Amino acid sequence: MHLLLSILLTSLFRMDLIILAASGRTGLAITRQALERGHTVTAIARDPERVTLPGHAALRVVAGDVHDPASLAAVIDADSVVLSALGTEQAGVLLAGAEAVVAAGPGRVIWLGAYGTGRSAAVAGEAAGILGKLLGDRLADKVAADDIVLAAGGTAFHAGVLADGPESPARRTVGLEAAPPFDLTATVTRDTVAAAMLDEAETPRFTGTVALPLTG
Repeated sequence: MHLLLSILLTSLFRMDLIILAASGRTGLAITRQALERGHTVTAIARDPERVTLPGHAALRVVAGDVHDPASLAAVIDADSVVLSALGTEQAGVLLAGAEAVVAAGPGRVIWLGAYGTGRSAAVAGEAAGILGKLLGDRLADKVAADDIVLAAGGTAFHAGVLADGPESPARRTVGLEAAPPFDLTATVTRDTVAAAMLDEAETPRFTGTVALPLTG
């Protein structure tokens, strides 16, 4: 009986998720955790061979590039829930990614951003100015990408300084009204951020706004 109930619950809450930039450290964390939660995953990466996860029946890996919108549109449709782990290595990538994803018309977008930029700059405190200098010409790209996603009803997760490590047992997600000052010396693990983004995919709480994954 318990096994049948477990199977039924898993089937009811299973989702088809699309992970953008799945080959990076954060993208891999989201993909791995999504599979562990019982979801099916389409992982998009410029180099599919870099999605270094063991073979899994619920995982499909496809080649895609934000500068080739057709490659994203080929796997995104109106029923898609897209989680993006795009980084900020060079200007133009985030904006191109946001435009391509939104143009493909997914049902929902959950986007990885940075605390202290755009809509979270005002509540981050002095650290926002420091972060802006560090990002340089990539800052405008990041803010514009966030704005496109939010205007489309998506959720932007503004994470602090990312680090490797396990998911925080004390993690929580808050909106901007409960945001603490940004501490540049503190970190949040990629596994913690991945878990928070997947929570939002499963149970939307921050539609059309910014959410912050915190460690306690």
